[in-house]
Amino acid sequence: MPAEPVAPPAITEDDPGGRTVRRLVAVVALAAVLPALYLPGLVHNFFDLKIYMSAMDWWTAGNPLYDYVQPDRVQGELYFTYPPFSALLLWPFGLLRLGATVTIFTVLTILAVVVTTRWLVTPVIARHHLPRAFTLTVAVLLVLAVESTRETITFGQINMLLVVLILADLLFAVPQARRWAGVGVGLATALKLFPGIFIVYLLATRRWRAAVVASATAAAATLLAAAIAPEDSWRFWTRELWDNDRVGRTDYVGNQSLFGLLSRFTAPEKPDRPLWLLVVAVVAAYGLWRAARAARAGDLLTGLTLTGLVGALVSPITWTHHIYWFVPAVVLLADAALSADRPDEARRRRWLTGLALVATAVVVYGVVTFQKWGTAPVRTHDPVDFVTQNTYVLLSLVLLAALPVRSVRRRQVDQPQPEEKSHQMDRHPQ
Repeated sequence: MPAEPVAPPAITEDDPGGRTVRRLVAVVALAAVLPALYLPGLVHNFFDLKIYMSAMDWWTAGNPLYDYVQPDRVQGELYFTYPPFSALLLWPFGLLRLGATVTIFTVLTILAVVVTTRWLVTPVIARHHLPRAFTLTVAVLLVLAVESTRETITFGQINMLLVVLILADLLFAVPQARRWAGVGVGLATALKLFPGIFIVYLLATRRWRAAVVASATAAAATLLAAAIAPEDSWRFWTRELWDNDRVGRTDYVGNQSLFGLLSRFTAPEKPDRPLWLLVVAVVAAYGLWRAARAARAGDLLTGLTLTGLVGALVSPITWTHHIYWFVPAVVLLADAALSADRPDEARRRRWLTGLALVATAVVVYGVVTFQKWGTAPVRTHDPVDFVTQNTYVLLSLVLLAALPVRSVRRRQVDQPQPEEKSHQMDRHPQ
């Protein structure tokens, strides 16, 4: 008797319930790692925020703002180093209890991480049909795990406020030619000088009106502070601004700038200024050239990310909590890797994926969180020291050359029909 034919097994999609469980396990596992990453940084105990608040008390008592000094075991003496406009915004927090101020700064930083991560990741989710809630949750947890975020929170810094102002301006207001385009960059520059590199970026990309608005906003905020605190303003802009020793030791490993790299070769002496300026000129010219090319191609996120990395490299002092710009760099690399899905792009996809994973591992582990803080000058003695002491500097230089840029025209050619899978690489959230 012939055997009855056996039907082939039905081909079904992956079990949605099992997929949900795996995603939940991944999120819980990542969230469980965060406390271990934050634990070493708890020794900071909102150190910088306490200095700000103590300086505000000193200032409120009628003392010159920039006379405030606090002894420090590692750096010797620490001062209030922000521009006077920052002092105006910090002053009201000095009227609150320290615990309330810490809570407000921490909550605002976390909210800023959520908002900015959503701005960066949502376009990638749409292009590659990724699970929205899961991808956003993982992205936010990873950004919270990054050393720059951890240091911002545990020191009580204002870096994420600046990031919100810059991204809102350069990803939305400037491309859409809003009337207030440039205001965010201008306010960020008045609060902390580092964002001034983005005014240079606006000039390099010929966004003349936005550059003028940004410059005028920074000037107006600075003049407002000068009107309220004329003596402190005069002292800051004519004397304290140029004194790097007020900020801290330039040879300390936490200073991940080109000047920091050179300082670790010459410590305790300062590095040769003409040599530093030459290196800065070359790096800035190359980085801003690539940033301008990206902006002209319509790749706005790459343009501003390259600019942020340039700013971190050329600033005399760039503490690890300043370098947020690794975050959008990793997003760009992941987006490009997902877009390289043709058979002839396999090697490119592997390279981009590998670089994204290495960059993520480096910025999550960090360069200072797990190191001991000492008082002796930090010297570079061998190649191992060179790499471990300058990890962020070297990663920034690699990213300046490696971040991919694609043109609007190429993206239009690659634009699929509605029923096709998207291969385009338009990375800005417009």
